[in-house]
Amino acid sequence: MKLAENKATLSFSNGSPSVDLPVYQGSVGPDVIDIRKLYGQTGMFTYDPGFLSTASCQSAITYIDGDKGELLYRGYPIEQLATQCDYLDTCYLLLKGELPKQAERNGFHKLVLSHTMVNEQMQFFLRGFRRDAHPMAVLTGLIGALSAFYHDSTDINNPEHRDVAAIRLISKMPTLVAMAYKYGRGEPYMYPRNELSYAGNFLRMMFGTPCEDYKVNPVIERAMDRIFILHADHEQNASTSTVRLCGSSGTNPFAAIAAGVACLWGPAHGGANEACLNMLEDIQRQGGVAKVGQFMEQVKDKNSGVKLMGFGHRVYKNYDPRAKLMQETCNEVLAELGLENDPLFKLAKELEKIALEDDYFVQRKLYPNVDFYSGIVQRAIGIPVNLFTGIFALARTVGWIAQLNEMIGDPEYKIGRPRQLFTGYVTRDVKPVSER
Repeated sequence: MKLAENKATLSFSNGSPSVDLPVYQGSVGPDVIDIRKLYGQTGMFTYDPGFLSTASCQSAITYIDGDKGELLYRGYPIEQLATQCDYLDTCYLLLKGELPKQAERNGFHKLVLSHTMVNEQMQFFLRGFRRDAHPMAVLTGLIGALSAFYHDSTDINNPEHRDVAAIRLISKMPTLVAMAYKYGRGEPYMYPRNELSYAGNFLRMMFGTPCEDYKVNPVIERAMDRIFILHADHEQNASTSTVRLCGSSGTNPFAAIAAGVACLWGPAHGGANEACLNMLEDIQRQGGVAKVGQFMEQVKDKNSGVKLMGFGHRVYKNYDPRAKLMQETCNEVLAELGLENDPLFKLAKELEKIALEDDYFVQRKLYPNVDFYSGIVQRAIGIPVNLFTGIFALARTVGWIAQLNEMIGDPEYKIGRPRQLFTGYVTRDVKPVSER
């Protein structure tokens, strides 16, 4: 963070003296006005619901240029990482700051893949949930419970503890997600196999059974790995900000990540691809492709209450760079599984076609986002809709950890304490019950 030569001056129309505020520059992106001393100088707060114009921290991990449709992990374009690296390479990059050399790569892969098992008592913990519980409810509990099993890595202020907790979380998330899935289906859990890749191991734990050997399809394996890479981090979004805010109190890494999982559950965030598939299924029930035009007209009508899920993005005002990569993966998976003519997939293609050609959507830059395609890919693979957000949480765990570690290592970090504009009652006296 570099201090700019210019300053910002805040003036008041009521005659109060103006205030100079320092301006800082990042390596790329908008400059920021430092308002940390604003309250002390003026007795006023800023008001910014949703933090649309507020930088809550300085970070060197992920950069997004929404206007250009650009996403960088540690300076590397997401397009290059998704096509030239695997997920564990990306994990190493996000955690360490650089892509691994061959020896580092071998060591990191081995370290992660050798810690995929979870304590056997987790099976009994799972039995406390109903079989039809939403997987995100189960995962929130399981991840928070990890702190009860691994007392030796819960001190967030100890760098060694944070490193150990990071590996444990990245290693065990696929196992926990697969266990939540198997529990809901009443199937036996599959233990991890260290000789498989991260994505291959996950697929086997999800879809394998003790009855026969499970053979990992390389096309599906590559698709799963790409889903993980594209969701590994996304700057200061709602769940990442939640992890940082939770961690700022000094809580243990497992609890902070569990908080991120809980936040991710919302349909406006991690649940977007689940909401997208639900939307497609609703259109299919109403008549399928023949009703797409009618549905899109309802979307245009602000009074209809009908929303188009999987299109547009809070940050990207151009094409989501992850969406193009996921679209390629989507086509590969559908071709591999012979699902090009599946009614739901044909419906999705028609929806996409209209959105890309209709002036209403083009002018508003409502392009398909990564959630639109990733939901289609996961459904094709056989992942149930209610587990989509769990897959997202699995992938995002490394980003949360990297952001949490960065915050703890920042000498300027303090416990998060947002301010408010109070609009309630001023001081009033309690009256006796008879006089109320």
